[in-house]
Amino acid sequence: FQELDLSKEAFFFNDTPKEEEWFKAVTRSLHPGARYAKVKLVRLVGILLLLYVRTELAMNISEVEAETVGTGIMGRMGNKGAVAIRFQFHNTTVCVLNAHLAAHPEEYERRNQEVQDICARMQFHQLEPGRPLLAINGHDVVLWLGDLNYRLEEQDMEQVKKLIRARDFQVLHQHDQLKIQMDAKLVFEGFQEGEISFQPTYKYNPGSDDWDDSEKFCVPAWCDRILWRGKTVSQLSYRSHMALKNSDHKPVSAVFDVGVKVVDERCYRKAFEETVRSLDKMENASIPSVILSKTEFLFKDVKYLQLQVESFTICNGPVPCQFEFIKKPNEDTYCKPWMIAKPREGFLLPDSKVVIELELFVNKSTATALISGEDKLEDILVLHLDRGKDYFLSVSGNYLPSCFGCPIQTLCYMKEPIREMLPEAIRELTLMPLLTDDAFRDEKPLDIPKELWMMVDHLYRSACQQEDLFQQPGLRPEFEQIRDWLDTGTLDVLRPVGSNHSVAEALLLFLESLPEPVVCYKLYRSSLECANSYKMSSQVISMLPKCHQNVFRYLVAFLRELLRHSGKNRLDVNILASIFGGLLLRPPPGHTKPGTVEKQKAQQFIQQFLCQEESPM
Repeated sequence: FQELDLSKEAFFFNDTPKEEEWFKAVTRSLHPGARYAKVKLVRLVGILLLLYVRTELAMNISEVEAETVGTGIMGRMGNKGAVAIRFQFHNTTVCVLNAHLAAHPEEYERRNQEVQDICARMQFHQLEPGRPLLAINGHDVVLWLGDLNYRLEEQDMEQVKKLIRARDFQVLHQHDQLKIQMDAKLVFEGFQEGEISFQPTYKYNPGSDDWDDSEKFCVPAWCDRILWRGKTVSQLSYRSHMALKNSDHKPVSAVFDVGVKVVDERCYRKAFEETVRSLDKMENASIPSVILSKTEFLFKDVKYLQLQVESFTICNGPVPCQFEFIKKPNEDTYCKPWMIAKPREGFLLPDSKVVIELELFVNKSTATALISGEDKLEDILVLHLDRGKDYFLSVSGNYLPSCFGCPIQTLCYMKEPIREMLPEAIRELTLMPLLTDDAFRDEKPLDIPKELWMMVDHLYRSACQQEDLFQQPGLRPEFEQIRDWLDTGTLDVLRPVGSNHSVAEALLLFLESLPEPVVCYKLYRSSLECANSYKMSSQVISMLPKCHQNVFRYLVAFLRELLRHSGKNRLDVNILASIFGGLLLRPPPGHTKPGTVEKQKAQQFIQQFLCQEESPM
């Protein structure tokens, strides 16, 4: 299901009574000629996936896990994204995924990016403790369905309708964005789709089979698709359902024949015993040894939220071996938090090889320590062979300091772009205790960070009337440009970036990256307690350090200005308070994850200030 519930409660708190209603409705509608058991239900805002199995087959289902990935604003909000259920049937692993990707004909590159993000971030825990997370493509069979939102490329409405009336779908399909992108291997590489022999499934006037005649006047398109990946999969049917008219989409369905691996227990036991005897002989003959193609890794000019990958090959000798990256003495993990090895462990047959990727990624949790010099891009990884020796891998690199991850106070004392400052000066300012009074330092700070001003000023001048501001994600390359411009000061304005949505998302990522939120951690509990009193909430703000007060009041003034243009930008107090409530007011480290009540109080706290009439920016 898509867009199951579009209410603000579902969007911001992921809470809806419609989940239970639809579950009961679907269960009642299952074929009466068979008995079914629910395997799993998973939902992200309005994206719902239900998996059932015939009861006589249920005992063969195991290792069931569900995950969600939001790809909305900041890459997390659940208005767009995917839900998935993975399981093992006999000895075949299956992943079923339901996705809702970005809308609008011109946004095919964003849809491609969202598919890549979902593949990278959708990771399943495995039943056996210590096993690495399992990705989508790690399954034998993958079924990917949903409103993928790919449209027809620059087609005239009347010509499209003419081809539909003639049922010349093969000609029309040549202009389909998904087909074009898949043929170019830019998205869904390795996936297949059956022949489309039904008319486009979008956009209809709800309640009818008539094409859209609203002011949007959307060109018909096959937005709703079902793709698959797997060597043992064959599609038996692929169709739409024109009889269902309660949506502006027509649903699609497919039937598959999937071959599964079933273990013959007698043969398995015999092979297992023979293998054990063979391994015993090998173990007595030799111990495992491998050759590494590389043991030193240099990551140059690492930037905030920009992945770097180095790889090497493990070449095994004549003895099977189990390898694993292990923790060093007195350390909690096998590597620093900004790095991960893929795969972390594995098994190598004689004379085989495997490629290991070392991924380095600096985010909000690791950036501040690298900026201050408390941490460095230096580590030693220990690759351990079971019954063999250890190999040591040296990792080093340099991190380019960024305003993302810097404290507010630090940025206020930085008159120059951070990349132009000496490391010693950055370290001193970053480690400086949070001051309640600027009089303790000779140098007068800026009222607010210049980087914050640049982003807000751009949005104030260019985006007050931008539709869906702070609700539609930007593009990754544009964020990287914005980050570099803020860090180097190469431009006085952000106008060349081209997308207001990218600047808006950069602003949210900036606020999220602050090691101390705008409303300081020590005032978090007080803020929630006075969420219903504007007078007491104002007193809490007056207790903030001066630089934090300035940032809070500046942002509130900007948000009030956006609300003056709500007729154009479609923003309201609830939306802005929900988005910024979780960024300006964050629970301190070690605090339990906020529930719905806490999130609502944080929203109410911000909402009070947005509803007060004060002078505009």
